[in-house]
Amino acid sequence: MAQVSLGELAVRFGLALRGDPARRVGSVATLDAAAADQVAFLADPRLADRLTGCRAGAVVLHPSSVESCPVDCLIADNPHAAFARIAAVLHPLPAAPAGVHPTAVVAADAVVHPSAHVGPQSVIGARARIGSRVVIGPGCVVGEDAVLDDDVRLVARVTVLERVEIGARSVLHPGSVVGSEGFGYAPEGRAWIHVPQVGTVRIGADVEIGANTTIDRGALGDTVIGEGVKIDNLVQIGHNCSIGAHSALAGCVGLAGSSHVGARCRLGGGVGLAGHLTLCDDVTVTGYTLVTGDIREPGVYSGGVPAEPAADWRRVVGRLKRIDSLARRVSALERGAVPDEPA
Repeated sequence: MAQVSLGELAVRFGLALRGDPARRVGSVATLDAAAADQVAFLADPRLADRLTGCRAGAVVLHPSSVESCPVDCLIADNPHAAFARIAAVLHPLPAAPAGVHPTAVVAADAVVHPSAHVGPQSVIGARARIGSRVVIGPGCVVGEDAVLDDDVRLVARVTVLERVEIGARSVLHPGSVVGSEGFGYAPEGRAWIHVPQVGTVRIGADVEIGANTTIDRGALGDTVIGEGVKIDNLVQIGHNCSIGAHSALAGCVGLAGSSHVGARCRLGGGVGLAGHLTLCDDVTVTGYTLVTGDIREPGVYSGGVPAEPAADWRRVVGRLKRIDSLARRVSALERGAVPDEPA
């Protein structure tokens, strides 16, 4: 692994440096474990006492933590973001050679840029268009008329179905499925009639989709994921949903059909959205919250009951069950009536 000097990193990312610009580092590590040729970071100045005994070659930190650091520092207003950029330099992705693996199956009328990499056992359908420097890992499927823009990366076993469009530099992790049929059925008596899902999925640039996440195609219109959206593992996005630019969805989020999430929203793990509702821009929903109506004002929203010791929880449930009778008694008192004694 090639090493880089602290001076080079400081210049490249516009960071202030306190220490030796010639010191060379080659990898990143945790604050506690980093050695003299590694870079660590401290994002929260309130945890500056963790710097005691640090042996890293350099620490990326906020200006307010500099005096607490016993080693060289790369100073940034946003240490976490600066550290992420440094880590990408020190730990680059392995290069994928251009060309099509002999075991891949590529339709005769698909257009694959000569600089793209198509891995073993992958399948590319008719009229698909694969941009420059695209990496299609082993076992991937790209459907008919799908479009992968420049520098898209399908890590492995990714399924991109017909007519799906994926923007430049987006990354799809193993097992993700984009463009599967939405859950569309019309009730008729006791039976369900399948509704053909004739839309597709359009994904913007710089999107990341986690492992085993599924994004359904639209029923009539399209499912749309805006640029810069980050989606964790095991997320379900139903048909005709839209997610605004630079929103982030943590693991196990579920969006029912025709849910619309604004720009710069953050949905914590396990959040569920009922269908046909809208979240405005700049909404944060904390983990395991169920959203059943529109949210029209930016802010932080929470729901659900945190875990309690079992005995306490049973008492809470018992009281919840008595709320209705208590409400009737209060209402009767307000009317001047004599309420029935509780059973």
